[in-house]
Amino acid sequence: MALIRLRDISLAFGPESLLDNAELVIESGNKIAILGRNGQGKSTLLKVIDGEQQADSGEIVISDGVTISRLQQEVPAGEDNRCVYDVAATGHDDQTATALQQLYAEGSTDIDTNIDIWRASAAIQSIVSRLQLQPDAKVSTLSGGQKRRVMLARALVSEPTVLLMDEPTNHLDVESVLWLEAFLIKLPITLIFVTHDRQLIKNLANRIVEIDRGTLTSWDQTYEKFLISREQAIAAQETQDKLFDKKLKQEEEWIRQGIKARRTRNEGRVRALKKLREERAQRRAQIGQVNMQVQTKTKSGRIVFKLDKITHTLGGKTLIRNFSATVMRGNKIAIIGPNGSGKTTLLKAILGQLTPDEGSVEHGSNLEIAYFDQLREQLDENRTAADNVSGGADYIEINGERKHIMGYMQEFLFNPERARAPIRALSGGERNRLLLARLFTMPSNVLVLDEPTNDLDVETLELLEYTVLHYQGTVLMVSHDREFIDNIATSTIVLDGKGNLTEYVGGYSDYLHQAGPPVESKKNDKQKKKQAKPAEQTKADKKLSYALQRELSSLPGKIEKLEAEKTELETQLADPEIYQGDATVLEKLQARYTSLDQEIGNFYTRWDELESQNS
Repeated sequence: MALIRLRDISLAFGPESLLDNAELVIESGNKIAILGRNGQGKSTLLKVIDGEQQADSGEIVISDGVTISRLQQEVPAGEDNRCVYDVAATGHDDQTATALQQLYAEGSTDIDTNIDIWRASAAIQSIVSRLQLQPDAKVSTLSGGQKRRVMLARALVSEPTVLLMDEPTNHLDVESVLWLEAFLIKLPITLIFVTHDRQLIKNLANRIVEIDRGTLTSWDQTYEKFLISREQAIAAQETQDKLFDKKLKQEEEWIRQGIKARRTRNEGRVRALKKLREERAQRRAQIGQVNMQVQTKTKSGRIVFKLDKITHTLGGKTLIRNFSATVMRGNKIAIIGPNGSGKTTLLKAILGQLTPDEGSVEHGSNLEIAYFDQLREQLDENRTAADNVSGGADYIEINGERKHIMGYMQEFLFNPERARAPIRALSGGERNRLLLARLFTMPSNVLVLDEPTNDLDVETLELLEYTVLHYQGTVLMVSHDREFIDNIATSTIVLDGKGNLTEYVGGYSDYLHQAGPPVESKKNDKQKKKQAKPAEQTKADKKLSYALQRELSSLPGKIEKLEAEKTELETQLADPEIYQGDATVLEKLQARYTSLDQEIGNFYTRWDELESQNS
């Protein structure tokens, strides 16, 4: 069932067109992730759907009975001193909200109270309870993750048909992100959201809408399938463009022939050439790609930082207790934990910006540190983006290469107009790209990244990931992005908020595997074991049976066979001609490619299970 239809929507700010005759149909049950580069209009599209931003032309058709709500990132100014119930009630219109707040404050049991107000109040209590909040808790006392839950309650109290969310995981710790993701997966309404969190997109979205140079493209598939389909579509389009350009070149050569040829030329062919020229002029220019290159410095010493039994207390709360660690050259260490658990305090202790109450921190030799978070404070709001990077100079030097500042800014997708704009006019994503542009002008052998992925588009995030992964120096990073951590970290330091710090080898998924189930799960497991009949476990029971041993031995061969089939499929799918043929054949190939990935993953999982049993 179609809930909302966008027809021929166009919107421009000055010469920049964000939406160009855009079309979109939103169906009941959709969980749509909107993807696109920073500045392409993702947030603007949400505002257009919400009615906050009027389009220049086109129409939005909303079916009868459909209501739209939007999750705000921050608690509105002045609402922080209210209780959870009162803030949630503001999700209704002003008159209803006032009546609800009065009802809650007075605890009225007046029989004359409007029945709709009673029902609305009961709904608020129910939603607040589902979000694991206390209705009378003061919002100012809550953590960042809990405040986001309050805003979610505010968005849901009106029982909307469609919920819009713009970067819902920003500034949340990993634990809060996991809770929010689990809640949204179970939420039985239509969702439209913008996020840079690839894991959230993978786990939540059942449809992708890509915004690119004013055009909306809908992909009715999961994120993993979308990535494959988009690469194939780009390859097919490039092939088609080459064939088109070849034909246009031939026709242009024909039209330039001598006088005799022009006298006898086919007027129909001339008209066809004019049409080709028009089509070529209308082809949307491809946006450049971000080009990140870290400026490296002389190697640091082998030992970069050495922490020996450090303890630190802040405001009466012990954030770090008796923690020791050694950071070696080339390590890429992720730091995670609840908001307020001491992640930034740990970074400052490591960098020597604060002295721990107990213990010591030693620095290795030849350290050149570039600190991402500090740059936020150093940005001059009144200077242009380019001047903030170069300090006003026309040229900068990157790894011995002299570059003009405008050329360097274009590598980070700032055209001359945006590069000359004051940074107060930049979007959140553009600001973070600017910080990265400035960071990478600094020669370093230690990178310190505090939430570097906030507000970045997925494509820029992936390139940042690649750049940091191949950085030759040492990396310390605080992030709530699970996939970013998984793909980069060589080890992960976890803070529990009670002063305990534990270091695990690998990324976030490795930490979960090594840490085991939560305490509650362990208690439940113990209770189950007590209820089960006791049985003697012999030494032989711990080893694999003959059948399982044979299965283990067969797995490498099976995986190799599937990998070979996958390679063959990739070759077929890379052939542009496949997209010109039978669509059914193409769908079968794509389906088989997806199933192969799943089968290979299952075999690797089984291999790990059997190996662990056999050890």
